[in-house]
Amino acid sequence: MDSTPSIDVSLIITVFNNRSLLRQLLRGIKRFPPHVAYEIFVVDNHSSDLVSEMVTQEFPEVKLFVLPKNYGLAYANNLGMRNAHGRYVLILNPDIAVLEGSIDALVAFADAHPHAGIVGPRLLNPDKSLQFSTYRFPKWYTPILRRTPLGKLKLFQNELRSYVMKDWDHADDRPVDWVLGAAMLIRASTLAKVGMQDEHFFLYFEDVDLCKRFWNNAIEVWYAHKVPFIHYHRRESAESPGFQGIITPATKYHIQSWIKYFRKHRK
Repeated sequence: MDSTPSIDVSLIITVFNNRSLLRQLLRGIKRFPPHVAYEIFVVDNHSSDLVSEMVTQEFPEVKLFVLPKNYGLAYANNLGMRNAHGRYVLILNPDIAVLEGSIDALVAFADAHPHAGIVGPRLLNPDKSLQFSTYRFPKWYTPILRRTPLGKLKLFQNELRSYVMKDWDHADDRPVDWVLGAAMLIRASTLAKVGMQDEHFFLYFEDVDLCKRFWNNAIEVWYAHKVPFIHYHRRESAESPGFQGIITPATKYHIQSWIKYFRKHRK
């Protein structure tokens, strides 16, 4: 990764068939441009809905990479990060909407917390209610509880509440195990030590794994509660109830990544 002091933050957006949401995000950045020096990268993971044409025609200032096939989210994010020049990289999903001053505030938070290698903002639902986006590291059975009717049993309710940190009101800044990769600010200098996202994860768990490796290297992961972003979140891997969901492609990727993660970290 290049490091040029003139750029404060490099925005990395990987897209796969989300043209409308990507347009909304890019329009939002133009409406509320950061005061810090920034650049935008869009990585098109072989979309079929004319995403690249839209970016080229409507947002010529964006640096666009078009992949010949879908290599997975981690691969695409890493492509953006390898070409970034910023002191920070801000990974954004296309279903994120920025608010006025939110990117500047996130960079300012990281500048004020030099021990933080990763910072996650306060994610909000479209109605401005809190979206739980900080987590404790999962146990091997956590995905089972979240994906099957077992999680509805009273016996496991406290376990799942603890996993998504519902025992905390999210009204203060604090270190957390991991933050959702939909909006994740990363200090670029730390990547030389920790490495980028693990490309063995095609989809899901690449954010958990990255935060885990940051903590393993004694680099902190923080939640910035005063920095809001909107997230039009949809848990595709959990939309089909019970064991019916196993037949969906998103669920298959989720299960594969879950197995890879626990084999890698053995916990």
